Amino acid sequence: MTLAPAADVAALTTLVGVPAWAWWRRGRGYAIFGLVILAVALPGALVARRHLAGVAGGAAPLVDAVVLYGIVAAGAHLAHLVRARLRARWFRLGVSVPGMTFIAGGALAGVWLLALLPVRLALVLAGATDAVRWLGVLDVLPFAVALASIATSYFPRKEFVRVPIAAHGPPTLERLPVERWRGRAPAPSPDPTLRIVQISDPHLGPWQPVHRLRRRITELLAHEPDLVLLTGDFLTMEGVGSRGALAEALAPLRDHPGRCFAIFGNHDHESPHEVASALHATGVRLLVDDEARVDTPVGPVQIVGADYVGRGVDEHLRALLARFPRRPDHLRLLLLHDPRGFRHVAPGDVDLTLSGHTHGGQVGLVSFGIDWTVLKRTRWPDHGLFGHGPNRLYVHRGTGFYGFPLRVGVPGEASVLEVVVARG
Repeated sequence: MTLAPAADVAALTTLVGVPAWAWWRRGRGYAIFGLVILAVALPGALVARRHLAGVAGGAAPLVDAVVLYGIVAAGAHLAHLVRARLRARWFRLGVSVPGMTFIAGGALAGVWLLALLPVRLALVLAGATDAVRWLGVLDVLPFAVALASIATSYFPRKEFVRVPIAAHGPPTLERLPVERWRGRAPAPSPDPTLRIVQISDPHLGPWQPVHRLRRRITELLAHEPDLVLLTGDFLTMEGVGSRGALAEALAPLRDHPGRCFAIFGNHDHESPHEVASALHATGVRLLVDDEARVDTPVGPVQIVGADYVGRGVDEHLRALLARFPRRPDHLRLLLLHDPRGFRHVAPGDVDLTLSGHTHGGQVGLVSFGIDWTVLKRTRWPDHGLFGHGPNRLYVHRGTGFYGFPLRVGVPGEASVLEVVVARG
């Protein structure tokens, strides 16, 4: 017995039914979003299913069953976002995670199939029908990548990162080498060191439920940071729909009054009151184009927090930094969600900018010790340490991520930053 017809029917029903349901219950915007997601993922998944079933022999029904489950889970997940809220563990693990994994695999499969199309056409023209059929074995690779990325998505790397403040640097924006220690603390620096925990892009949702984010924050706070700096994007659609959940997840920060500061990211403007309320409830000071001054073991630190703006970043930053000029004898930090704005900071105006937003590039080779990501040739500094004159920028790979696609080869980050301030 084959489930292939059932998979085809489920795909058509999902492609039509989910956007129609979304349009009726939530509106055109989300309906179009759901339609685009499904239109990108389903064709590649269905074509790959046919190729894999053709070479699977007696295991073909299993291939059909897996694809059928993936389609149903993807449709159920997107349908639940019409009235989004954080769900129980069984729903996250049985619906949301496999559904999003299937969508990621289907999207990758579409790209993969297009890349292999010239090879298949050449084999057809050569009359090598058996080779064409067995080439279908390779169509498992996109789904294998999606499955492997679950571990990358779930478990951020625990690292200590040493970031030196400098008086000089490259004349143009460049990536700089950075010292990292995984799972162990480095030997103490001979120079004064400011210990910072940066939390960026936690995106409370199915991949980052309340208990997991709360545990990760507790683990980071155990390193006794001097400052805890949160650089935006706290919620997903599910998180927005669950009032009070973010405050519960951030609760460990209550034990560090006067040391925790935050800014808005782009997604926080979708629910600013919920984010601001959660930060206030946990003793975190929200800096919306504002500054704070705090005494630390390395002396006084000035923290300037930039609100997220989509346009006019250059003018926005220049006006903000002019409104809050450098304080004498203070280490000057800038919290800036989107790192693209760093290039607009005048040389010498800020010692260290802390950003997130990019999720480290999300797709790349960082897991293998190679800095390359899909953002390498774009305007986004993707992850790690950058310099522009004496200015330094650290781009956090993110505590979480937002839905699609999964992290592929770019793990999240649970790091402790040791900012080294040279004497004299």
